[in-house]
Amino acid sequence: MHDIATRVESFVRNEITPYEHDARFGYHGPSEALVREMRAKARAAGVLTPHILKDGRHLSQRDTARVLIKSGLSPLGPVACNTMAPDEGNMFLLGRAASEAQRRQFLAPLIAGETRSAFFMTEPASAGGAGSDPSMLMTNAVQDGDSWVVNGRKTFITGASGAGVGIVMANSTAGACLFLVELPHPAIRIDRILDTIDGVMPGGHAEIHIDELRVPASQMLGAPGDGFRLAQIRLAPARLSHCMRWTGLAIRAQEIACAYACDREAFGKMLIDHEGVGFMLAENQIALQQCELMIDWCSDVLDAGGQGNVESSMAKIAVSESLFAIADRCVQVMGGTGVSNDTIVAQFFREVRAFRIYDGPTEVHKWSLAKKIKRAVLAGR
Repeated sequence: MHDIATRVESFVRNEITPYEHDARFGYHGPSEALVREMRAKARAAGVLTPHILKDGRHLSQRDTARVLIKSGLSPLGPVACNTMAPDEGNMFLLGRAASEAQRRQFLAPLIAGETRSAFFMTEPASAGGAGSDPSMLMTNAVQDGDSWVVNGRKTFITGASGAGVGIVMANSTAGACLFLVELPHPAIRIDRILDTIDGVMPGGHAEIHIDELRVPASQMLGAPGDGFRLAQIRLAPARLSHCMRWTGLAIRAQEIACAYACDREAFGKMLIDHEGVGFMLAENQIALQQCELMIDWCSDVLDAGGQGNVESSMAKIAVSESLFAIADRCVQVMGGTGVSNDTIVAQFFREVRAFRIYDGPTEVHKWSLAKKIKRAVLAGR
C-alpha cells in the first residue's frame, strides 16, 4: 500500500497539478477530453483506479485512505486516478452487490476508467422529493413483465452529463429499488446543469427528468425492496472517502499557505513570524492531524466488519467542519492572493464549503446522532 500511495502522490504532484490552470478545466469540471488525457497518463503510470487491485480486491479502508488522500492533493487528482465521487462509491457498491453479469457490463468499464457513473437518488425539494430524508423518495417503479418502468425527477445528480453508467433509485410497492442503466438513455433527460459553488466534478450536477424508463429485471441491483439496504453498503465508505480526498487537498492548501507566509514580508518580518498568522497555520496543522486520525478510526470500524453509520456520521461532521476552517484560515493568511484563482486555495474553499452539505448536511448528521443518544439514554432507564 505504501508503494501505491507514494506513486499516486508523485503522479499527482508532477503530472496533474500543471493541468489546474488548463482552459479545459471549466466551471462545470474538466472536459471529457481532459479527463481522457489525464486518465491515459494515469494508466501509463500504473495509478489508475489504484484502490482496486488487479485481482478485483478492494484495498482496506485504512489503506484506501492513504491512497485517496494522496490522490486528493490536486482537485483534478481523483478525476485522473479514478478515485473520485460518485464513481469510487459506485464501484464499491457494485463490487459487493452486483451479479457477475452486472459486474461485467457495468463495473468493469468503471474500474478500467473507460467511463464514468452517476447515482440518481436526490430529488427536487419543489416536488417534495427525497434529499437528506430518503424515505421521501417520489420516483416510481412499476413492474411490467420482465421489465420495470421508472418515472420521476432527480436533481444534484453528480456527473450525469457524460456518464456511461447510472444507478437509479426508485420506489415500488415492495419498497425502494436500485436499477443499473447504460447512459446516455433517451428516457433520462438532462434538463439543466446547475451552477453550483463547486466545480471539480466532470459533468457538474444535473437536474434530471426520467420519463418511461424501461429497465430489464436483470438490471435490478439485488431484489425488489433492497434499495435502502444496498444503499447502506455504499453510504458509510462514500462519506469517508469524501473526507479522504478533501483532506488531501487541505494538505496541499496548507503547504501553499505556509510557503506564502514564509515568502511574504510585512511590518519588518515574515508573515509567519506574526502570531496572528503563525498561530492560524499551527491550528491548521493540528486540525489536519485530527482529520487523519478521525478517518483512520472510522476506517478501522469498517475494516473490522462494522456498518459504520454512526462513526461515518461523526467523521463526516468533524472532518468537513475542520476542513472548512482550514480553508478559511489559508485564505485569510494569503489575503488577496487567497481569494484569487492564482492558486488552488480559493477553489479548495469553495469545494469544501459544498462538502459540508453533500453526503448529508452537518445538521442532519447531528440530528441523527442526537436521536441515537436519546434512545440509548432512555433504554438505560
